Amino acid sequence: MRSGLRSGTIGKVKALRVSQGKLELADIECPDGNGEALVRVVLTGICNTDLEIARGYAGFEGIIGHEFVGVVERAEEPSLVGKRVVGEINAGCGACSLCLSGDSRHCPNRTVLGIKGRDGAHAEYLTLPSKNLFEGPENVSDLEAVFVEPLAAAYGIGEQVAFGPDEKVAVIGDGKLGILCARSLSGLTSGLTLIGKHRNKLDLAEKYGNVTGILLDNIGDLLGNFDIVIEASGSESGFQTALDLLRPRGKLVLKSTFHGTPRWEASRIVVDEITVIGSRCGRFAPALELLSKGHIEVKDLVSDEFSLTDGIKAMSHASQSGILKVLLNMN
Repeated sequence: MRSGLRSGTIGKVKALRVSQGKLELADIECPDGNGEALVRVVLTGICNTDLEIARGYAGFEGIIGHEFVGVVERAEEPSLVGKRVVGEINAGCGACSLCLSGDSRHCPNRTVLGIKGRDGAHAEYLTLPSKNLFEGPENVSDLEAVFVEPLAAAYGIGEQVAFGPDEKVAVIGDGKLGILCARSLSGLTSGLTLIGKHRNKLDLAEKYGNVTGILLDNIGDLLGNFDIVIEASGSESGFQTALDLLRPRGKLVLKSTFHGTPRWEASRIVVDEITVIGSRCGRFAPALELLSKGHIEVKDLVSDEFSLTDGIKAMSHASQSGILKVLLNMN
Protein backbone atom coordinates (compact mmCIF):
# COMPACT_ATOMS: atom_id res chain seq x y z
CA MET A 1 0.00 0.00 0.00
CA ARG A 2 1.26 3.45 -0.85
CA SER A 3 2.60 5.49 2.05
CA GLY A 4 1.14 8.73 0.67
CA LEU A 5 2.44 12.23 1.19
CA ARG A 6 4.90 11.17 3.85
CA SER A 7 7.12 9.68 1.13
CA GLY A 8 6.86 12.60 -1.29
CA THR A 9 5.02 12.98 -4.56
CA ILE A 10 2.38 10.34 -5.16
CA GLY A 11 1.98 10.61 -8.92
CA LYS A 12 -0.38 8.22 -10.68
CA VAL A 13 -2.96 6.24 -8.73
CA LYS A 14 -5.50 3.62 -9.75
CA ALA A 15 -9.23 4.29 -9.81
CA LEU A 16 -12.40 2.50 -10.88
CA ARG A 17 -14.50 4.93 -12.86
CA VAL A 18 -17.26 5.38 -15.40
CA SER A 19 -16.04 7.16 -18.53
CA GLN A 20 -18.25 7.78 -21.59
CA GLY A 21 -20.74 5.31 -20.18
CA LYS A 22 -18.18 2.53 -19.74
CA LEU A 23 -16.70 1.10 -16.56
CA GLU A 24 -12.89 1.11 -16.56
CA LEU A 25 -9.87 0.79 -14.31
CA ALA A 26 -7.69 3.83 -14.96
CA ASP A 27 -4.40 5.37 -13.87
CA ILE A 28 -5.05 8.98 -12.89
CA GLU A 29 -3.24 11.80 -11.16
CA CYS A 30 -3.65 11.75 -7.41
CA PRO A 31 -6.18 14.43 -6.39
CA ASP A 32 -4.70 17.44 -4.62
CA GLY A 33 -7.90 18.25 -2.76
CA ASN A 34 -7.95 22.01 -3.31
CA GLY A 35 -7.94 22.58 0.45
CA GLU A 36 -9.90 19.45 1.33
CA ALA A 37 -8.53 16.50 3.29
CA LEU A 38 -6.65 13.88 1.30
CA VAL A 39 -7.49 10.33 2.39
CA ARG A 40 -5.52 7.21 1.48
CA VAL A 41 -8.24 4.64 0.95
CA VAL A 42 -7.82 1.27 2.65
CA LEU A 43 -11.06 -0.58 1.95
CA THR A 44 -14.30 0.16 0.08
CA GLY A 45 -17.66 -1.52 -0.32
CA ILE A 46 -19.54 -1.98 -3.59
CA CYS A 47 -23.09 -0.70 -3.23
CA ASN A 48 -26.16 -1.30 -5.39
CA THR A 49 -25.98 2.41 -6.27
CA ASP A 50 -22.53 1.78 -7.78
CA LEU A 51 -24.04 -0.95 -9.96
CA GLU A 52 -26.88 1.33 -11.02
CA ILE A 53 -24.46 4.18 -11.86
CA ALA A 54 -22.49 1.80 -14.06
CA ARG A 55 -25.80 1.13 -15.86
CA GLY A 56 -26.46 4.84 -16.33
CA TYR A 57 -28.24 5.96 -13.15
CA ALA A 58 -27.92 9.71 -12.47
CA GLY A 59 -25.78 10.26 -15.57
CA PHE A 60 -22.65 10.28 -13.40
CA GLU A 61 -19.20 10.02 -14.92
CA GLY A 62 -16.09 9.75 -12.79
CA ILE A 63 -14.75 7.57 -9.99
CA ILE A 64 -17.57 5.60 -8.37
CA GLY A 65 -17.94 4.36 -4.79
CA HIS A 66 -18.97 6.00 -1.52
CA GLU A 67 -18.49 3.40 1.22
CA PHE A 68 -14.93 3.56 2.54
CA VAL A 69 -12.46 3.53 5.37
CA GLY A 70 -9.08 5.20 4.97
CA VAL A 71 -6.25 7.15 6.60
CA VAL A 72 -5.93 10.92 6.43
CA GLU A 73 -2.70 11.97 4.71
CA ARG A 74 -3.28 15.72 4.59
CA ALA A 75 -5.82 18.04 6.21
CA GLU A 76 -6.20 21.64 7.34
CA GLU A 77 -6.77 20.26 10.82
CA PRO A 78 -3.41 18.74 11.89
CA SER A 79 -5.13 16.51 14.46
CA LEU A 80 -6.77 14.54 11.64
CA VAL A 81 -3.54 13.54 9.90
CA GLY A 82 -2.83 9.85 10.43
CA LYS A 83 -6.32 9.14 11.71
CA ARG A 84 -8.36 6.22 10.38
CA VAL A 85 -11.63 7.67 9.14
CA VAL A 86 -14.92 7.12 7.38
CA GLY A 87 -16.68 9.93 5.55
CA GLU A 88 -20.11 11.48 5.13
CA ILE A 89 -20.71 11.48 1.37
CA ASN A 90 -22.60 14.79 0.94
CA ALA A 91 -20.53 17.96 0.65
CA GLY A 92 -22.64 21.12 0.80
CA CYS A 93 -21.82 24.57 -0.47
CA GLY A 94 -21.58 25.91 3.09
CA ALA A 95 -23.44 29.10 2.27
CA CYS A 96 -27.10 28.24 1.58
CA SER A 97 -29.81 28.23 4.25
CA LEU A 98 -29.79 24.44 4.48
CA CYS A 99 -26.04 24.25 5.01
CA LEU A 100 -26.15 27.04 7.58
CA SER A 101 -28.86 25.12 9.45
CA GLY A 102 -26.69 21.99 9.49
CA ASP A 103 -28.44 20.07 6.71
CA SER A 104 -25.82 19.82 3.97
CA ARG A 105 -27.34 16.50 2.90
CA HIS A 106 -30.04 18.49 1.09
CA CYS A 107 -27.98 21.43 -0.11
CA PRO A 108 -29.18 22.23 -3.67
CA ASN A 109 -25.56 22.75 -4.71
CA ARG A 110 -24.09 19.73 -2.94
CA THR A 111 -21.70 17.23 -4.45
CA VAL A 112 -22.01 13.57 -3.47
CA LEU A 113 -19.06 11.21 -3.25
CA GLY A 114 -19.05 8.94 -6.30
CA ILE A 115 -22.61 9.89 -7.21
CA LYS A 116 -22.91 13.57 -8.11
CA GLY A 117 -20.22 16.02 -9.14
CA ARG A 118 -17.47 14.47 -7.03
CA ASP A 119 -15.04 11.60 -7.65
CA GLY A 120 -15.65 8.69 -5.33
CA ALA A 121 -13.99 6.09 -3.15
CA HIS A 122 -13.06 3.17 -5.42
CA ALA A 123 -9.57 4.59 -5.81
CA GLU A 124 -6.29 4.69 -3.93
CA TYR A 125 -6.98 8.24 -2.76
CA LEU A 126 -10.00 10.51 -2.34
CA THR A 127 -10.71 14.00 -1.05
CA LEU A 128 -13.46 15.29 1.22
CA PRO A 129 -13.94 18.33 3.45
CA SER A 130 -12.44 17.68 6.87
CA LYS A 131 -15.83 18.26 8.51
CA ASN A 132 -17.16 15.22 6.62
CA LEU A 133 -14.68 12.86 8.28
CA PHE A 134 -15.33 10.75 11.38
CA GLU A 135 -12.60 8.91 13.23
CA GLY A 136 -13.24 5.19 13.51
CA PRO A 137 -13.26 3.76 17.06
CA GLU A 138 -10.30 1.48 17.80
CA ASN A 139 -12.56 -1.49 18.50
CA VAL A 140 -14.25 -1.22 15.07
CA SER A 141 -12.28 -3.09 12.40
CA ASP A 142 -11.78 -1.85 8.83
CA LEU A 143 -14.23 -4.48 7.62
CA GLU A 144 -16.85 -3.16 10.03
CA ALA A 145 -16.07 0.51 9.43
CA VAL A 146 -16.68 0.20 5.70
CA PHE A 147 -20.34 -0.50 6.55
CA VAL A 148 -20.86 2.81 8.36
CA GLU A 149 -22.42 4.63 5.39
CA PRO A 150 -25.07 1.97 4.52
CA LEU A 151 -25.73 1.31 8.22
CA ALA A 152 -26.28 5.02 8.78
CA ALA A 153 -28.69 5.08 5.84
CA ALA A 154 -30.62 2.13 7.24
CA TYR A 155 -30.75 3.32 10.85
CA GLY A 156 -31.57 6.86 9.73
CA ILE A 157 -35.09 5.74 8.85
CA GLY A 158 -35.79 5.90 12.58
CA GLU A 159 -35.18 9.66 12.48
CA GLN A 160 -37.91 10.12 9.86
CA VAL A 161 -40.52 7.62 11.05
CA ALA A 162 -41.72 7.03 14.59
CA PHE A 163 -41.70 3.30 15.36
CA GLY A 164 -44.24 2.52 18.03
CA PRO A 165 -43.57 -0.65 20.05
CA ASP A 166 -46.78 -2.30 18.81
CA GLU A 167 -46.57 -1.24 15.16
CA LYS A 168 -46.12 -3.94 12.56
CA VAL A 169 -43.11 -3.21 10.36
CA ALA A 170 -41.93 -4.98 7.21
CA VAL A 171 -38.81 -4.58 5.10
CA ILE A 172 -38.90 -5.68 1.46
CA GLY A 173 -35.58 -6.91 0.13
CA ASP A 174 -33.10 -9.38 1.60
CA GLY A 175 -30.01 -7.78 0.13
CA LYS A 176 -27.37 -5.86 2.05
CA LEU A 177 -29.51 -2.80 2.65
CA GLY A 178 -32.63 -4.75 3.58
CA ILE A 179 -30.76 -6.84 6.13
CA LEU A 180 -29.12 -3.75 7.63
CA CYS A 181 -32.55 -2.09 7.88
CA ALA A 182 -33.97 -5.15 9.62
CA ARG A 183 -31.08 -5.54 12.03
CA SER A 184 -30.73 -1.89 12.99
CA LEU A 185 -34.43 -1.07 13.28
CA SER A 186 -35.67 -4.28 14.90
CA GLY A 187 -34.99 -2.88 18.35
CA LEU A 188 -37.41 0.00 17.79
CA THR A 189 -40.50 -2.19 17.59
CA SER A 190 -41.80 -5.42 19.10
CA GLY A 191 -41.20 -7.35 15.90
CA LEU A 192 -40.04 -6.80 12.33
CA THR A 193 -40.64 -8.91 9.22
CA LEU A 194 -38.08 -9.15 6.41
CA ILE A 195 -39.44 -10.28 3.05
CA GLY A 196 -37.17 -11.64 0.33
CA LYS A 197 -36.43 -14.34 -2.21
CA HIS A 198 -33.49 -16.14 -0.57
CA ARG A 199 -33.95 -18.33 2.48
CA ASN A 200 -30.24 -18.17 3.39
CA LYS A 201 -30.33 -14.36 3.47
CA LEU A 202 -33.50 -14.32 5.55
CA ASP A 203 -31.79 -16.69 7.98
CA LEU A 204 -28.98 -14.15 8.35
CA ALA A 205 -31.50 -11.52 9.39
CA GLU A 206 -33.19 -13.92 11.81
CA LYS A 207 -29.95 -14.26 13.76
CA TYR A 208 -31.42 -11.25 15.58
CA GLY A 209 -34.31 -12.59 17.65
CA ASN A 210 -36.67 -9.74 16.80
CA VAL A 211 -36.69 -10.38 13.03
CA THR A 212 -38.84 -12.88 11.14
CA GLY A 213 -37.90 -13.77 7.57
CA ILE A 214 -40.66 -14.59 5.09
CA LEU A 215 -40.19 -15.72 1.48
CA LEU A 216 -41.88 -13.45 -1.05
CA ASP A 217 -43.96 -16.36 -2.37
CA ASN A 218 -45.50 -16.85 1.10
CA ILE A 219 -46.80 -13.36 1.87
CA GLY A 220 -50.44 -13.99 0.93
CA ASP A 221 -51.67 -13.97 4.53
CA LEU A 222 -49.74 -10.76 5.27
CA LEU A 223 -51.41 -8.48 2.73
CA GLY A 224 -52.82 -5.32 4.27
CA ASN A 225 -51.24 -6.25 7.59
CA PHE A 226 -48.47 -3.67 8.18
CA ASP A 227 -48.35 -0.16 9.58
CA ILE A 228 -44.94 0.62 8.06
CA VAL A 229 -43.28 -0.96 5.02
CA ILE A 230 -39.71 -0.16 3.99
CA GLU A 231 -38.94 -0.82 0.32
CA ALA A 232 -35.27 -1.78 0.07
CA SER A 233 -35.26 -4.31 -2.75
CA GLY A 234 -34.04 -2.00 -5.50
CA SER A 235 -36.65 -3.45 -7.86
CA GLU A 236 -39.72 -1.88 -9.44
CA SER A 237 -41.92 -4.74 -8.21
CA GLY A 238 -41.00 -3.85 -4.64
CA PHE A 239 -43.15 -0.71 -4.80
CA GLN A 240 -46.23 -2.74 -5.71
CA THR A 241 -45.52 -5.34 -3.05
CA ALA A 242 -45.17 -2.61 -0.45
CA LEU A 243 -48.60 -1.21 -1.30
CA ASP A 244 -50.10 -4.69 -1.09
CA LEU A 245 -48.66 -5.18 2.40
CA LEU A 246 -49.73 -1.84 3.85
CA ARG A 247 -52.91 -1.22 5.74
CA PRO A 248 -54.93 1.93 4.91
CA ARG A 249 -53.16 5.04 6.27
CA GLY A 250 -49.93 3.11 6.54
CA LYS A 251 -46.47 4.53 5.85
CA LEU A 252 -44.35 3.56 2.86
CA VAL A 253 -40.62 4.29 3.16
CA LEU A 254 -38.79 4.28 -0.18
CA LYS A 255 -35.16 3.37 0.36
CA SER A 256 -34.07 2.14 -3.07
CA THR A 257 -32.40 3.89 -5.97
CA PHE A 258 -32.44 2.27 -9.38
CA HIS A 259 -32.07 3.21 -13.03
CA GLY A 260 -35.50 3.42 -14.63
CA THR A 261 -38.98 4.88 -14.28
CA PRO A 262 -41.25 2.91 -11.93
CA ARG A 263 -44.83 2.19 -12.92
CA TRP A 264 -47.20 1.58 -10.03
CA GLU A 265 -50.74 2.38 -8.96
CA ALA A 266 -50.42 5.93 -7.72
CA SER A 267 -54.19 6.11 -7.19
CA ARG A 268 -53.85 3.64 -4.31
CA ILE A 269 -51.77 6.23 -2.43
CA VAL A 270 -54.80 8.53 -2.52
CA VAL A 271 -57.51 5.94 -1.94
CA ASP A 272 -55.72 4.24 0.97
CA GLU A 273 -54.28 7.53 2.26
CA ILE A 274 -50.75 6.18 2.31
CA THR A 275 -47.92 8.38 3.56
CA VAL A 276 -44.89 8.08 1.28
CA ILE A 277 -41.48 8.91 2.76
CA GLY A 278 -38.24 9.09 0.81
CA SER A 279 -35.17 8.12 2.80
CA ARG A 280 -31.59 8.49 1.60
CA CYS A 281 -28.65 9.12 3.94
CA GLY A 282 -28.29 8.91 7.69
CA ARG A 283 -26.01 10.34 10.39
CA PHE A 284 -22.67 8.60 10.93
CA ALA A 285 -22.32 9.08 14.69
CA PRO A 286 -25.21 6.74 15.65
CA ALA A 287 -23.98 4.10 13.18
CA LEU A 288 -20.46 4.21 14.61
CA GLU A 289 -21.92 3.85 18.09
CA LEU A 290 -23.94 0.78 17.05
CA LEU A 291 -20.79 -0.85 15.72
CA SER A 292 -18.58 0.21 18.63
CA LYS A 293 -21.00 -1.19 21.20
CA GLY A 294 -21.40 -4.45 19.28
CA HIS A 295 -25.13 -3.93 18.75
CA ILE A 296 -24.93 -4.72 15.03
CA GLU A 297 -23.13 -7.58 13.27
CA VAL A 298 -21.93 -6.86 9.73
CA LYS A 299 -19.02 -9.23 9.10
CA ASP A 300 -21.33 -12.03 8.00
CA LEU A 301 -22.70 -9.81 5.23
CA VAL A 302 -19.41 -9.90 3.29
CA SER A 303 -19.50 -12.31 0.36
CA ASP A 304 -16.11 -11.63 -1.21
CA GLU A 305 -13.11 -9.29 -1.28
CA PHE A 306 -11.14 -8.25 -4.37
CA SER A 307 -8.14 -6.08 -5.07
CA LEU A 308 -8.86 -2.73 -6.70
CA THR A 309 -6.96 -4.00 -9.75
CA ASP A 310 -9.76 -6.57 -10.15
CA GLY A 311 -12.43 -3.88 -9.70
CA ILE A 312 -14.29 -4.59 -12.94
CA LYS A 313 -14.47 -8.28 -12.09
CA ALA A 314 -15.62 -7.36 -8.58
CA MET A 315 -18.45 -5.21 -9.95
CA SER A 316 -19.62 -8.03 -12.17
CA HIS A 317 -19.50 -10.43 -9.24
CA ALA A 318 -21.43 -8.02 -7.01
CA SER A 319 -24.24 -7.87 -9.55
CA GLN A 320 -24.90 -11.60 -9.40
CA SER A 321 -27.97 -12.94 -7.64
CA GLY A 322 -27.41 -14.06 -4.08
CA ILE A 323 -24.24 -12.01 -3.53
CA LEU A 324 -24.14 -9.71 -0.52
CA LYS A 325 -21.36 -7.19 0.15
CA VAL A 326 -18.29 -7.24 -2.09
CA LEU A 327 -15.26 -5.31 -0.85
CA LEU A 328 -12.32 -3.74 -2.68
CA ASN A 329 -8.98 -3.47 -0.93
CA MET A 330 -6.21 -1.17 -2.10
CA ASN A 331 -3.29 -3.59 -1.61
